[in-house]
Amino acid sequence: MTSTTHTIDATDKALGRLASEVAALLNAKNSIHFVKNRVADVTVTVKNASKVKVTGNKMKESVHKSYSGYPGGLKEMPLSYVVAKKGYSEIIKHAVYGMLPKNKLQDIRIKNLIIEE
Repeated sequence: MTSTTHTIDATDKALGRLASEVAALLNAKNSIHFVKNRVADVTVTVKNASKVKVTGNKMKESVHKSYSGYPGGLKEMPLSYVVAKKGYSEIIKHAVYGMLPKNKLQDIRIKNLIIEE
């Protein structure tokens, strides 16, 4: 198989719909060579990540959680804080990561995601 590259423009797309589209491409669900126990040779590039549409009060009310692995290591931050600190690429990556299958290939697949502000 040959390497496949997909480019998605995030301008005025809802965060969840963008993340599900990217997750399906990273899983290679659109390919005739789809095998669920192998990582496909697919690279997905998301352009204009800072123009993604976050509706309602999600920037203030939605909570981004990160866990260090230690007792008491759960950090909860509003999306506005995460965007100010790390940019829109972090919330897109976190949303896509949550939509990938929970197995040993999840970390490998997320490395095929390139996000450009």
